[in-house]
Amino acid sequence: MFRQRGDNFCERNSQQRNLKTTILTNFLKKMAFTGSLRKTLFGLLLVMIFLVMLLYWNENQSPIKPAGSAMLFARIFHREGVVGGSEGSEALVALPPPKVNSPEKAWTYKCVNNRCVRQHYIEPSDPESAFGGSTTGKRVPFLTCTMTCGPINIWPQPTGKASIGSKASRFRLSDVHFNVKTAHKPVEDLLWDAFRVFKEELRAVLVARGAGADEADSSTVTENGDAARGKGQQDVGAKVEGSAAKIRFYKAVDDSRYDVDRFDVRINVLKSPEIHLTMQTDEGYNMTVGHTARSLVVKVFANSFFGAKHALTTLQQLIWFDDEERILKVLNKALIEDVPRFNFRGLMLDTSRHYFSVESIKRTLVGMSHSKLNRFHWHITDSQSFPLVSKHYPQLAQYGAYSDREIYTADDIRDIVQFARERGIQVIPEIDAPAHAGNGWDWGPKHNLGDLSLCINQQPWSYYCGEPPCGQLNPKNNNTYLILQKLYEELLDLTGPLDYFHLGGDEVNLECWQQHFNESDMRTLWCDFMQQAYHRLQIANKGVAPKMVAVWSSGLTNYPCLSKNSFAVQVWGGSKWQENFQLISAGFNLVISHVDAWYLDCGFGSWRSTAEGACSPYRNWQTVYKHRPWDEMKLTSLQMRQILGGEACLWTEQVDESTLDSRLWPRAAALAERLWTDPVEEIYSESVPKDTFNRMSVFRNHLLELGLRAEPIFPKYCAQNQDECV
Repeated sequence: MFRQRGDNFCERNSQQRNLKTTILTNFLKKMAFTGSLRKTLFGLLLVMIFLVMLLYWNENQSPIKPAGSAMLFARIFHREGVVGGSEGSEALVALPPPKVNSPEKAWTYKCVNNRCVRQHYIEPSDPESAFGGSTTGKRVPFLTCTMTCGPINIWPQPTGKASIGSKASRFRLSDVHFNVKTAHKPVEDLLWDAFRVFKEELRAVLVARGAGADEADSSTVTENGDAARGKGQQDVGAKVEGSAAKIRFYKAVDDSRYDVDRFDVRINVLKSPEIHLTMQTDEGYNMTVGHTARSLVVKVFANSFFGAKHALTTLQQLIWFDDEERILKVLNKALIEDVPRFNFRGLMLDTSRHYFSVESIKRTLVGMSHSKLNRFHWHITDSQSFPLVSKHYPQLAQYGAYSDREIYTADDIRDIVQFARERGIQVIPEIDAPAHAGNGWDWGPKHNLGDLSLCINQQPWSYYCGEPPCGQLNPKNNNTYLILQKLYEELLDLTGPLDYFHLGGDEVNLECWQQHFNESDMRTLWCDFMQQAYHRLQIANKGVAPKMVAVWSSGLTNYPCLSKNSFAVQVWGGSKWQENFQLISAGFNLVISHVDAWYLDCGFGSWRSTAEGACSPYRNWQTVYKHRPWDEMKLTSLQMRQILGGEACLWTEQVDESTLDSRLWPRAAALAERLWTDPVEEIYSESVPKDTFNRMSVFRNHLLELGLRAEPIFPKYCAQNQDECV
């Protein structure tokens, strides 16, 4: 019986094979074409393949020049200069992008008593596992939990009324629309630039997370037409972000994934026509977020561009990427009233001891903008190098730059200034003088200008300067002042109007001058120099000096020759030094940069064999955050008016581009909240509140998503388990 069935089975298989062979043969006969037609079709196929490859290649090219892009995702955040090279330099090498936390598929988070509690997550589809069964419900990522559970995650914390809901709306970036109401065209244009930055940064986060084309949004952004400006109408005219003219392929979008069809950001700038920051600029804003039906509306009221820009920064912190649903979310209900405590919230970078590329400076400005720091103090030159290329005196860079690639041209500075302005930041350049002026100033005798600077590279250096190499401008050579005047003129032209200008003035060594001049009191030379420099600044600024001119504090600052009405003092000494009280008593306005709290280069050991100059210990972010000098000095309300604000300083003896981000962030952000919010903490507490730790942890991850290599503040376990480590 079995054998017979097998024979029948084989016979049927043979018949089927013959039938298939016959059918295939007939099909090939019917499909036979002439040789010429086959060649034509083959050629068309090749053309189609070429077109597809061309479209794919074009789709993946950046529509905006990387160094000019707001996010600079390809080049600024993922690439850095080796030893030089301004924009376009071939000396750039690709570095791996900073790591953004990958989806934590093994964990889900639950809101318990306003805290996110970590729980192990087993896919519901996973039948039996070593962890014992399945987890019910959808996985909730940590960021989604922490944004919707507990205290508000905004850095710096708002100063006024702040009420934020715990519900989130899912949205598409292409559905975000912008509307501006202002009577001032320059303000409107700058706000559109700021909005472009806002969208490009969100788009870059999506790209970094591997989001699809619909989420990453390549659509056109529309602006009010001329006839509609000031009337609240939208989508008239066309203002295009990037390149929307390219052919793009998209996946079908499932609208059920999104909670809104339209996300409107409406900004009203009520007063100021200024696009240049001053000490009197009102940077406050009021913002509301509401969700009705399938529409999300953000309303912002501010008195200046800068207040409106800060509102966009706050809004961006209400938005995050949910790595489970793979979509952008935003808290859909908020009321925030916010205004900074201090108008001067600065960060200083020294680009003389090490050169920093334009790209790395821009990356620093991105971190400043998101921290609401508003003044970038650019210490361009020092005795080590003179990287600034002057159109009037190119010899300064020719003789003083580390190399012909480690320089800043006028175009570089103009680029950086515009990049900063779009982010609400003022660039304050500093040519340090009269001390800290060596290399770059030694060409005077060769050009019949005499000695422009003295003690250049003189030994033993410890007698004539604070660190090698030495150099101090010649206070009795008129050509020195003429060169300074032209440098001031160039910088003011590149930065735009400034009401605050830094002349330098720190660490003047009287021993250097003493060997050249026979003055009875060498302090008079200091006074003469500063008065001459101030006068030359007036000439450079069309006859009127900026409203406030800053100098570094020193033993000479208290000598009665600087006008308290014209000069402000940047106090860099210790917080308990007597100079703090002396300068306040003398009536000077102060910018505080105390070395024992806000010097971010300290604590990495000595770089010299003499074991001096290390200014240990390391200032962690809690030290930066808790430093409240006006409280320690017990200033009166009248004296508080003399405190303009503060500034974190990064001198770069032991810092280059490889360590720049980690030295600055997130510690500079700790200073930002101190100067924006100035929260009052328990005086005797050694640490900061738990909520502050949690917000800092979230903000640090925000910086990572922006491409900054911010240092961690504790183990990742502590971030996943709120309050356990603090």
